[in-house]
Formats: sequence, C-alpha cells, structure tokens
Amino acid sequence: MHETPSPRAAPDLAARSSGTGGDEMVMAPAHGGVTLLTLDVETAALVRLAAVLAGGSEAEVREAFAVVHGMVDPVWIEEVILQTYLFAGFPRALNAAREWRRISGRRAPTVDAERLQADAEFAQRGEATCSTVYGAFYDRLRVNIRGLHPALDRWMIVEGYGKVLGRPQLDLARRELCVVAACAVARQDRQLHSHLHGAVNAGAAVAVVTAALAIIAPLVGIDDQRRYQGLWARVQGK
Repeated sequence: MHETPSPRAAPDLAARSSGTGGDEMVMAPAHGGVTLLTLDVETAALVRLAAVLAGGSEAEVREAFAVVHGMVDPVWIEEVILQTYLFAGFPRALNAAREWRRISGRRAPTVDAERLQADAEFAQRGEATCSTVYGAFYDRLRVNIRGLHPALDRWMIVEGYGKVLGRPQLDLARRELCVVAACAVARQDRQLHSHLHGAVNAGAAVAVVTAALAIIAPLVGIDDQRRYQGLWARVQGK
C-alpha cells in the first residue's frame, strides 16, 4: 500500500536538531513560507540530494536516494526531483524519478492537481514567487530577460516560477537552498549569485545559507568553492 502524505504546513513543522549546538530550527511565517534559522538534518540532506541530482553520476544518485529514503519527507524529495528539470534538464529529472520510484517503492500520484490551473493563474503565482526571490532586483530582471527573448521571460514566469518553484508542496526557502545547490554543481555562477540572494529573500538565515554551501563543497572543486564564497560575501555586502 502506497500512501501519499499531505504536504507539511510550514509553521507547524516539527523541527530537528541542527547537530551543531542542539538548538531547534525556529520557523515563522515569511513571504508566505517559513524562516529557516538553523539548517536541520532533513533540510541538509535535501540540499545535498539536489546537488547530486543536478551533477552526480547514476551511482551517486542511487546512493543519495538510499540516504534520504526514510529520512526526508518523500513529498519534499519528489518536489526536488521535479524542479531538477529546470536546472539540469529533463533527462536527469526523468532518471531521478525512475530511480526514486525503484528505491522508495512509492507509486506516482494518479493526477497532479497543479495541471488543472490555467496559465494565467500560473503566471500570477510565478510573478509573486519570482518577486520574492529577486526582491528589489525583480523589475530589472524582467527587463533583462525580455531583452534576451520575450519567450524566455514568459517561460521563466509561467513555467519556472509558476508551475514549478511556486508549487506549495515545498516551502520557498528550502526550494531556494536546493536551487543554490544545483546551480553550484552546474557551475552557473550568475544564477548562483541570484539564488543566494533568493534564499535569503525567501527566509533562509545567513547561517543557513553558509551551512548549505558547506554541505555541497565536497561536490565541487577548490576553485569553485573559493569563487562561491566570494559570491556569497558579495551577497552579504562584505
């Protein structure tokens, strides 16, 4: 029997120990989601999984799923698999989904309620989500992307932020930490810089983002680590 648990309501989520000082992760509403003040064990594992899905070998993906299975909310895992296609392409997302079905034994839902919405609704949700992530840079972003191609601007809002990153099954703060992981492994510095800002804007504390970067450091080269620390320092205004 395969049961699909309901998505976790962010303010009511039971916190886990960070493993660094025994303090609980304190959560509070922020931008319609949560504020992450401490990187808990479950979120840390999710961030590492996002990095491996974006850049790891098939063997590494299998190992990562074996680690998170039974440890991380399976709804969160499936949301990270879905958003992988935005940052690493459909092949990796499809392979990840296939491996997850095999390891977890969970069946796919028979229907995704998200598909019932009209593009106009996704556009509205996408604009709100993208505005949260980019904050004061949102208007400039839209102008710049339209300057590249209006189709890219529409896809970014409707597909990227509306249909995928705006899904309520995983809060935006955790999504952004996972996006940071994917961009770092893919060596996409411009997008990484933007989503380091985005993680903070979505409710992740500075210490949480710092800890997330430390988690993915072993998955990238020394030069990458130094470059990413420089980007993170710029985001913090150092």
